[in-house]
Amino acid sequence: MELVQILALLLFVCVCACLMAGFPVSFTLGGTSLIFAGLSWLLGVFDFDFLGFVPNRIYGTMTNEVLIAVPLFVFMGVMLERSKVAEELLNTMGALFGRLRGGLGISVCVVGALLAASTGIVGATVVTMGLLSLPTMLKRGYDPKLACGTICASGTLGQIIPPSIVLVILGDQISNAYQQAQLKLGNFAPDPVSVGDLFAGALIPGMIMVTLYIGYTIFVGIVRPSAAPPIPRDAGDDSMSAGALFYRAVKALVAPIVLIVAVLGSILAGIATPTEAAAVGAIGATLLGGLRLRPDNPWPIFAAFAGLVGALFLSAFVDLRLGRGNTTSLQSVGIVVAAICCLAIAWGVAESLWRVRRAGTLNEVMQSTTKISAMVFGIVIGAALFSLVFRGLKGDDMVHEFLNNLPGGPAGAMIMVMLLIFVMGFFLDFIEIMFVVVPIVAPILLLMGINPVWLGIMIAVNLQTSFLTPPFGFALFYLRGVAPPEVSTGDIYRGIIPFVGLQVVMLGVLAAFPNLTLWLPKLVYGTVAQ
Repeated sequence: MELVQILALLLFVCVCACLMAGFPVSFTLGGTSLIFAGLSWLLGVFDFDFLGFVPNRIYGTMTNEVLIAVPLFVFMGVMLERSKVAEELLNTMGALFGRLRGGLGISVCVVGALLAASTGIVGATVVTMGLLSLPTMLKRGYDPKLACGTICASGTLGQIIPPSIVLVILGDQISNAYQQAQLKLGNFAPDPVSVGDLFAGALIPGMIMVTLYIGYTIFVGIVRPSAAPPIPRDAGDDSMSAGALFYRAVKALVAPIVLIVAVLGSILAGIATPTEAAAVGAIGATLLGGLRLRPDNPWPIFAAFAGLVGALFLSAFVDLRLGRGNTTSLQSVGIVVAAICCLAIAWGVAESLWRVRRAGTLNEVMQSTTKISAMVFGIVIGAALFSLVFRGLKGDDMVHEFLNNLPGGPAGAMIMVMLLIFVMGFFLDFIEIMFVVVPIVAPILLLMGINPVWLGIMIAVNLQTSFLTPPFGFALFYLRGVAPPEVSTGDIYRGIIPFVGLQVVMLGVLAAFPNLTLWLPKLVYGTVAQ
């Protein structure tokens, strides 16, 4: 092995070791890369001209419209978490399903899926459900292992069910890798791979994952009734009629479902880009926060919601561009109505922001959004420096040669990469894996003819396990922090084992049936990049 290859391998190992030691991700990626760049230059095997591309990479990140969706989705999730949407959903779903065997577990899975599609923040979801559901499940006689496993696994659904921050970042990574692969193949005008493609591709696997979780909970309730007992009749709210319970469920579900349809539906329908849809989600979450804080005066919020729906509808069917000389009467009316809708939105948002600020929530939301967004973009910059130094040391050529020489061709290379990501998930966070591993292996796999959308969804499902696999699964830490003293760490660790197994099964299903990820993007967008 040549000296330059040894240095590239040492760079990768040192980065992983520093990350596992707990050093900040962005400083680890950038600092370790600079140290190895200097050492390699002294040894005469690295050209410092590679570092001249760093300013361009940073500028490209700053002007990348796709990544603007990250702080908007973070804001949306934090605002919804502070507005008690999860609490109302859990109480209502518990009343609906509680009298079934495993009913409380089913309600946790359903709420986890809804929160995944509306917030996408694993920590907030796991902590909220751990505080609200875990004591109730234990009180009703649930096996602590099943209760902990269900809450942790359901909380991680935000990584695969769109709109997801993981899919936004991964979509940007896969898009860049696909462009590199196509340029090497001589295709200078490839079909683009967008975040919308990954959103559409992840929808069916996400729903299958929820179904697997619910199916496992029902199975345990049937095989071991004592582990997931129903809530006795006298423990329920018998005073509430079926009609009243249905009304309560509809009331709790309307807000998150409308928000999900507005955000995800606008992307899949082609009305809005993921960034524009993220802005819609941020506005919708702000309006919901204002409504929750002062439900006695809902009219500004209702007017804003109506304006938001009207604006989306008009933008889909009417050309609203100003300054055109050939504007028709219908378009002129549409522009006026759209202006009225914008005024209604501004009124509702201003009122909601005032209410949220008076409650002291806005400061918390803005601080959390800033911290998370700064962390993500700091990692993006550090990862750009790591990628350049790794390529300068010919590490990508070494990885390319290794994967090409594996038995089984593209299938063997794919299995090796999935195994690597799965094992790294035991020790590293999903963001670290995305920015360290994906930029290295994705271009090589795409050169082998693997579909980029399918590859992205396979990586996303695999990354979901990193939240559950000990010793560093973050969902386990989140739940440990809020679990009652009688729940041991061993209960939490043993409880997630079946759900990690279900995620591995999901990877096998997607490998055997790739059209589960490709059918919806083809239906919505017509073509999927090959």
